[in-house]
Amino acid sequence: MPFDNPLALAGLVSVIPLILLYLLRPKPLQVLVPSLMFLMDIKEEKKRFYTSITKLIKDPLFLIQLLVLILLAMAAASPFLETQEALSGEHTVLIIDASASMQTDSRFSDAIAKAEDYVSKKNSIILAESTPVTVLEGEGSQATYDTLDILEAKATVADLSSAISAGMRLLSDEGGNIVVISDFTSWNGDDPVNAMKLAESYGLTVQFIIVGNDADNVGFIQGSIEAVDGSYTYTGVVKNYRNSRQVVDVDIKNLDNGKTNEASLTIPAHSTKQLLITNLGTGITEVRLTDDDSLMVDNIAYISIPKVSDRQLLYVTDVENLPSQVALSLIPTIQLKQIDGVPDDLSKYSIVVIANKERALASNEISSLNSYLNNGGRAVFIASEALSTENAKTELQELLPLIPESVEDADNGVTLEVVQETRLSEDIKYEEVAMYQFLNVTERIDSTTLVATEEKVPVLAYHSVGDGTVVYFGINDITGENAWNNFHNLPEYPVFWFKLAGWLGGTGSVQDYNLKTGTISALAKEQDIETPSGTETVTRVLYDQSGVYQVAGKEIAVNLYNDRESDTTLEGDDVIERSQVNNGPEIVRASSYTAKNYLDIYMIIIVFILVILELLIIRKRGEL
Repeated sequence: MPFDNPLALAGLVSVIPLILLYLLRPKPLQVLVPSLMFLMDIKEEKKRFYTSITKLIKDPLFLIQLLVLILLAMAAASPFLETQEALSGEHTVLIIDASASMQTDSRFSDAIAKAEDYVSKKNSIILAESTPVTVLEGEGSQATYDTLDILEAKATVADLSSAISAGMRLLSDEGGNIVVISDFTSWNGDDPVNAMKLAESYGLTVQFIIVGNDADNVGFIQGSIEAVDGSYTYTGVVKNYRNSRQVVDVDIKNLDNGKTNEASLTIPAHSTKQLLITNLGTGITEVRLTDDDSLMVDNIAYISIPKVSDRQLLYVTDVENLPSQVALSLIPTIQLKQIDGVPDDLSKYSIVVIANKERALASNEISSLNSYLNNGGRAVFIASEALSTENAKTELQELLPLIPESVEDADNGVTLEVVQETRLSEDIKYEEVAMYQFLNVTERIDSTTLVATEEKVPVLAYHSVGDGTVVYFGINDITGENAWNNFHNLPEYPVFWFKLAGWLGGTGSVQDYNLKTGTISALAKEQDIETPSGTETVTRVLYDQSGVYQVAGKEIAVNLYNDRESDTTLEGDDVIERSQVNNGPEIVRASSYTAKNYLDIYMIIIVFILVILELLIIRKRGEL
């Protein structure tokens, strides 16, 4: 019989004390007896010994307690029997399209109603958004109905193939059914029919259920913001999907200062018109198409213009005119101050950059940084000899998100790769950075690495210290013959610092405040954010709703801006037709799987029965 935890069988040694306990006898008294009497009693003593063994074996309490100890030890070892089980059809994965087009008329409520018809004994629910979201896994019918009642369509483009792949992973052991409910009008990623055929080749049953009819719509499909002559200008594109010309009235309102304006667009059938709004005020501006139609999510465009504030940045260095200093000084919303040491009071600075190349920080400087970080400050450490384990003090090393070691040479260079996609990796070609010298570091358990070498040495990482954030940037920016790399020569270098300053709390680019639905961003630590539908506590934000998000003190406007999602005239009948064509690959998976049938629960039940039996025997003997 195989065991999952064979070490637990060591508990069988507990039967030895039990046996010894039953064999123990009171210590005999020493008395003087004639030798002849002793010889006559030898045979009698042997008889008593064998009699005690016989009584021991026949004692029901001993046998019960022996079995209890053996069964408990074996149950702890998790014994099981392997059997070949047929792939089950009891587990149903319901994949519901939660894209923006599903908000058209009653499409989403129809999808929920159809999903209820496929609820089985065991169910999982996956919302097909820009990335699959599993909202229920392996639950019963009542929990499934309760979950279906609270689901809502989002404002993203669905990746149906990824959702089907996620469903395959849930059914990888026991098999089951996948039901995909969608309008099948548009999607990101691979063709869902290809994903369906792949799932069927693994013995899964996949059904496509279509909902919705074509409808009329007028909505925003594009939007951009540009700085023109010291102010911001919004250019929106509105499309008319109807078969007739439409006169569209537009209300424009700044939600911060209450200023309003109006506009009107005449849009021919199946055509577009631009809407230009100049001199945008700071805060949130709402641009609304006043006429209701079948899809409301694209009738409003949200615009966020950050309030300009003087952000104080302290740049500590022992070298003048470093590329990072120049890049940060070019950000118009940041006031940079350069000094050669860390002052005692850092409270007025929103960001502190430590760029020392040779001089290690003193204990009093580290203490100031520690206090600053614990009170919510943000610090960036640039890799250098000063951070190596030979030079940096222990208390400084403890502040870093990594454990520093020594500086190493790489004659053939090292290649960088993005570990986690964030805004700090967008438009930055890390693979073009040639690094010939770097600080070898080891990642801490509580840190997050965004960029690393091919050998998994972190190059861009962060973690939390108290209420603050520490970022480690492993690309040294020393120039000349002693340069560690060429990043400072690439056009993306100032872009990186612009993005990092914005991510850490600077105002950053206006584009960082205006996103498309489906965007994902990582936070420096777990925190509460305000979404258009309520408060969430997250470490990663999926912007899947149209509206205004409050994230890390920023007001972020999120819009759909997707032509195909707004096109409510599209139909998905061709997807259904292609899904019903039987030209897929042969079954590549066996019709059964190896199941482990654990026996520990049965052993525990037997133990309970034996304990009850033991109590009854003791009571019958009058010992209880």
